[in-house]
Amino acid sequence: MQKCDLTGKGKQYGNNVSFSQRHTKKVWKPNLQSKTVTIDGKKVQMKLSTQAIRTLKKKGLLTAVSK
Repeated sequence: MQKCDLTGKGKQYGNNVSFSQRHTKKVWKPNLQSKTVTIDGKKVQMKLSTQAIRTLKKKGLLTAVSK
């Protein structure tokens, strides 16, 4: 399932609108990455969105990240 384990960010639905104003269904999926994070001394593998990874790095909560 396309959902971030930390933020809950998921798919968004909408319409693709062409020049002739035809509406077709479209899905925007979040950019998810599998990361191994150390929480309380335990290694946990999580699916995180790239925005969540960037925020964790900025706050200093995510230092050494492996794929």
